[in-house]
Amino acid sequence: MLLRQILELFDYLDTPAANGGTLTALLKERGAAEVTVETVTGEEGDTDCVTILIKGSEGKSSGGNAPTLGIIGRLGGLGARPEVTGFVSDGDGALAALAAGLKLAEMNKNGDVLKGDVLIATHICPDAPTQEHFPVPFMGSPIDMTTNNEKEVLPEMDAILSIDTTKGNRVINVNGFAISPTIKEGYILEVSNDLMDVMTRVTGKLPAIFPVAQQDITPYGNDLHHLNSILQPATATNVPVVGVAITTEQPVAGCATGASHFQDVEAAARFAVEVAKGYGNGQISFYDEKEFQHLLKLYGPMNVFQTFGK
Repeated sequence: MLLRQILELFDYLDTPAANGGTLTALLKERGAAEVTVETVTGEEGDTDCVTILIKGSEGKSSGGNAPTLGIIGRLGGLGARPEVTGFVSDGDGALAALAAGLKLAEMNKNGDVLKGDVLIATHICPDAPTQEHFPVPFMGSPIDMTTNNEKEVLPEMDAILSIDTTKGNRVINVNGFAISPTIKEGYILEVSNDLMDVMTRVTGKLPAIFPVAQQDITPYGNDLHHLNSILQPATATNVPVVGVAITTEQPVAGCATGASHFQDVEAAARFAVEVAKGYGNGQISFYDEKEFQHLLKLYGPMNVFQTFGK
């Protein structure tokens, strides 16, 4: 279980002084090979972009060829100060991704070294802006989505789990987390059976899958409605991306405080750790490569959906 990691990191993040620097020493002490922090300034403030590398025994960072899993914690901000006080629901994506990173670092230090590298990327902002959205307000971000993707969608990643609070909607109606179909190069592919197997093992329940519209996998800024930013990494890479949505039965605003459920965040983080275990050694696939190539042969590339279109 990752409950200790969740609670420990929550204390680091639930403060107006939260920043990437305070996490660096903790993560390195616990076993992370590298932790980088870059403060990035946008039109509405600044944020600390954090990247954590957990080296695998046959990972690319050590000269091996085992595939690298990317775990991205998507959010606008950890807090919406001074408008509201405290840790907001939107921060759950960062909390889950960092908890997965902390657990993987500790495993590595203790001798449970995975075969492939794992890269965790998120950003730390305790005072992000908010924005209007139906049915409940969203959190904004101090940096634009293009910059966000540049800092978090790294070329070393061979597949990506994008963890994001996804409570501000009426189409996902479960407490816990749900996963998306695999998104790759503008295509919405079938849901990975391997990932559903992991989800069932982690939750002890039937897998929950959230619906994806074509608009959801297009870039922000094209005047189309998006569920949220969970699948925005898919607009910036050609590797497979799966959204891991931390969800509720009823719509909850991203800027709401007191709305983080430790059991749901922990389950999403544990899911990411279990996927990391299987992905690096080739036991987990995000999509069927043969079928994807057949799709391309039949219908051609769909990369236009990764762009702003005409």
